[in-house]
Amino acid sequence: MKRILFFLFSFLLILSTIVSDVSAATRSLSLGMSGSDVTELQSKLISLGYLVSGKNTGYFGPLTDTALKKFQCDKSIICTNAAVSGYGIYGPKTRTKLVALTSSVSLGSGTSSSTTSTTVSSAPWTGKLEFSGWIPYWRKEKGVEDTLPHLSQLSSVMPFGFTMKSDGTLADTAKINEEPWKTLIAEAKKKGVRVVPTVMWGDGETIHAVLSDDTKRVALEDEIAKLVKDNGFDGIDIDFEAKKHETKDYFSTFLKGLYQRMGNKWVYCTVEARMPLSHRYLPGQTIPADATDYANDYAAMNKYCDRVEIMAYDQGYVDKVLNRARTAPYAPVADPAWVENLVELAAQSIDRKKIVIGVPTYGYEYSVTPTSSGSYLYKMLWAFNYKYATDIANKLGITPTRTSANEIGFSYDPALLAAVAPEGDDVAGTQHALAGAEIVGNAGATVDTSKPFNFLSWSDAQAIKDKVNLAKKLGVRGVAVFKFDGGEDMGMWEVLK
Repeated sequence: MKRILFFLFSFLLILSTIVSDVSAATRSLSLGMSGSDVTELQSKLISLGYLVSGKNTGYFGPLTDTALKKFQCDKSIICTNAAVSGYGIYGPKTRTKLVALTSSVSLGSGTSSSTTSTTVSSAPWTGKLEFSGWIPYWRKEKGVEDTLPHLSQLSSVMPFGFTMKSDGTLADTAKINEEPWKTLIAEAKKKGVRVVPTVMWGDGETIHAVLSDDTKRVALEDEIAKLVKDNGFDGIDIDFEAKKHETKDYFSTFLKGLYQRMGNKWVYCTVEARMPLSHRYLPGQTIPADATDYANDYAAMNKYCDRVEIMAYDQGYVDKVLNRARTAPYAPVADPAWVENLVELAAQSIDRKKIVIGVPTYGYEYSVTPTSSGSYLYKMLWAFNYKYATDIANKLGITPTRTSANEIGFSYDPALLAAVAPEGDDVAGTQHALAGAEIVGNAGATVDTSKPFNFLSWSDAQAIKDKVNLAKKLGVRGVAVFKFDGGEDMGMWEVLK
């Protein structure tokens, strides 16, 4: 009898342990909890590209909360900021869906800290390259005059002209229904060229306030879709810059809602350049914990954008590796090697057949001061259209040459010609001009560095041709020129064929 009671007691104890373990393994998880089940949840979210930090710490913190909510929203489980049970909670319904999607996904031995989303394996684009470009509203007359004779060379044209009001509604800054846009749009339709106006917005705080508000976000999605359909546009180009990391998932939700509303219309997404960590920091440097807290979710863009136009310009002195590898003076608008790194990183998450390389037509002037340590202090002065630089070269009898970034440029002694800011047509309005100054170490120099000098570097037709060849090499969809406004090297049009 004692033996029977002992075995019965042992059985009940084992059963109790199993039930306890099962209960712990299947408990609902939410913000503030920790444990091995949280680690497992995080691993699954990482494997699908939702937990962008790539860390399965076992603590259910804000990043895990954001990642889980994005997963729930993407999979139509629940997607609301209201106090509704289940949103942000890893319960039975969410668990079933997540387990099903990750049952065949292997996370491997680790997660790269330089990527933030599911790796995409896409075949390169082998068809004809698409050429397109932006016409800025502040130079619309010259931009349209410049573009009209070459429309047949383009697949799309982007009037750079809608902005945003602080209340989250559109502003027709370009006056798109007036001339010269009316003529451009009519001619584009005749030639089968897509007209895809740009909506530009660069106020990170306001972007977050609007997109994190369900009502305002949905209203904006509706307003943009109605704008496109009422005006007979072929699509819309979304250029929301300077966003906060906290806005990332709201922006993805916005793109999803817009994409669903657009039907057979095109959604273009213009996005800031993202560099690999290995080029943002030198070996031995401490990489900040928030180094991969990006504001754009490349995986979401791959889902909801028909074209992803990477603003591969305004490099300056941001690439620590190339700075050391190139000879001074070196502060390019866009070194082809830098552009290649940007594209290869993006192509890990975005189908190459959607990627478009943004190409500049302008340049920057810097004052450069050698330091006692053998490095150089670069201070950006202003952006310019190429005629400004060629006028200076002509006055000083200088022949511009290829720089170490294979752009065109030259240096001059400011004592011979005091630097004067470009005016009128020589001013190059850029989307996000460089600012400030930085000390940079270069691999030697190709000019006299015994005293301060001014350095100009700009993107001419040859530099643009380099990007076209790069697009072919990398197997991406095409290139988009910023900008068509009459201020570019006109030899560019012979390249865009």
